[in-house]
Amino acid sequence: MARLDGETGKASLEGKTGKEKLKGKTGKASLEGKTGKARVWKGRQERRGGLSREQPPSRPEQIWDNPLLRPAFDNTTSTTLVTPTGRVAYLHCRVNHLGNRVVTWLRKRDAHVLTVGLFSYTTDQRFTALHSEGSPDWILKITSPQTRDSGTYECQVSTEPKISRAFNLSVVESVAVIEGPGDIHMSAGNTLNLTCSTTLSADLPTYFYWYHNSAVVQYSGKRGVEVKTKGGRSRLVVRDVAPHHSGNYTCAPENAVPATLTLYVLRAGEHPAAMQRGESTPAVPQSSLPFVMAIISLTILFVR
Repeated sequence: MARLDGETGKASLEGKTGKEKLKGKTGKASLEGKTGKARVWKGRQERRGGLSREQPPSRPEQIWDNPLLRPAFDNTTSTTLVTPTGRVAYLHCRVNHLGNRVVTWLRKRDAHVLTVGLFSYTTDQRFTALHSEGSPDWILKITSPQTRDSGTYECQVSTEPKISRAFNLSVVESVAVIEGPGDIHMSAGNTLNLTCSTTLSADLPTYFYWYHNSAVVQYSGKRGVEVKTKGGRSRLVVRDVAPHHSGNYTCAPENAVPATLTLYVLRAGEHPAAMQRGESTPAVPQSSLPFVMAIISLTILFVR
């Protein structure tokens, strides 16, 4: 049965298999049957066996095929890091528009894969990957780095072809330095003033330990002993020194090889030469010289 609506200009055809409605201006058609409802919007239609079908739309372009949305490295991050031994090192790889791609960290010298995503692929537990959801940063964390860890590390992205960015890590051994000579001689009652710094100025230590022989120097609330640390330098002051202050003084900065010197506190009337330590040959008394000369003469006669 077909019906025509004059006012709307709509026509409908009803059959056994369902209803087919056609709207002239909108170009919309719908087919209803026993199994469900199919709607056909503007497009080309074909009649096959009494059914209405349309050509499927083209597949949308993949996000990563768009040149503006492909994974790319953020070149504003530094690719060079100098760090002392023992201090945690972080290599920052920033990737924009990563999508479903994976970031891999590897060590260049032996092409050893360290991490893939957040998973570790090395038995060396000092190497781990850090990443926060939604952040473009993929960080390689190296705990307690040593000089042997120096070298090039690559941050790779699993595109086709792969893209990578190289990072150079230099792990240096920082050494403590106490200003002045290695041995200090001073008279009792004077003030000891020691200043300690490190050879690595790129990463200044935040704290220092001072030792007298094997014991930590206690200066908090102790009269006459003072320690001041500022700007990567530490100063030890001991006022009114006495013989019991003699011994080795060691400066041990954070993540640096310690330095040691020796203090000799002289008693009243004592000369520094009398405190020198080392092997010496005992002097021969003048009364024994004739006897010694006779022995030498007899030795020479027997040799001849």
